[in-house]
Amino acid sequence: MSSTTAIGIDIGGTGIKGAIVDLATGALLSDRVKLPTPKGGRPQDIIDTTKQLLAQVSNGTDDLPVGICFPAVIKNGHTMSAANVSDKWIGLAAEALFEKTLKLPIHFVNDADAAGYAEAQFGAARNVPGVVLLTTLGTGIGTALLNDGVLVPNTELGHLQIDGKDYETKAAYSAKERDGLSWDKWASRLQKYYSTLEMLFSPDLFIVGGGVSKHHEHFLPLLQLKTRIIPAVHRNNAGILGAAALAVKFQD
Repeated sequence: MSSTTAIGIDIGGTGIKGAIVDLATGALLSDRVKLPTPKGGRPQDIIDTTKQLLAQVSNGTDDLPVGICFPAVIKNGHTMSAANVSDKWIGLAAEALFEKTLKLPIHFVNDADAAGYAEAQFGAARNVPGVVLLTTLGTGIGTALLNDGVLVPNTELGHLQIDGKDYETKAAYSAKERDGLSWDKWASRLQKYYSTLEMLFSPDLFIVGGGVSKHHEHFLPLLQLKTRIIPAVHRNNAGILGAAALAVKFQD
């Protein structure tokens, strides 16, 4: 029988955070613990910090499923890329290394995929039929593609080539800050990005996450799209919720 609670851990370039999640409601059943990501983002340092965080979150509860999300393409438990962490992650059998140090089975998933799954289970994509595309606008652009709530993993659509550029370098929130763009100027770059996604995927709904989505009124109304585009419900907790939910979905 599947568990109704699980632990979700979200590993990012600057922080590692986790909590116990109620999988019926998406509510956090514990305080959200956050520890700084070790400088350099090397594998064993991050795994050791994750072990510390898990001990604080679980507080002696050792039988809950654990899901961990990470900023990389994840294939068969291996990290095939690395964003804002050490290049030593590339090609690493990361899931097995986490399990060896944590001494328990985990489910390991891409961070944007976890956020997308959280929105499908507990947020803006809940009970939405058809194709939903979640994008997270931050240091880069993360994406999650869902069809009738089923996740298609590792889409990495932030790296679409538009005008000969890896377009997350032009349209991520970090590009707005780097280039000192007004909301209007940034929205014109986002227009090109979302129009391309719309042409390629004909989605039924766009969901925009990442920290900047709390300011959605400044830029989403400026976009001219055929597809409805709305802010994500879960921002800072999305990775935690999705990782926890996927851990139970894929537990034996």
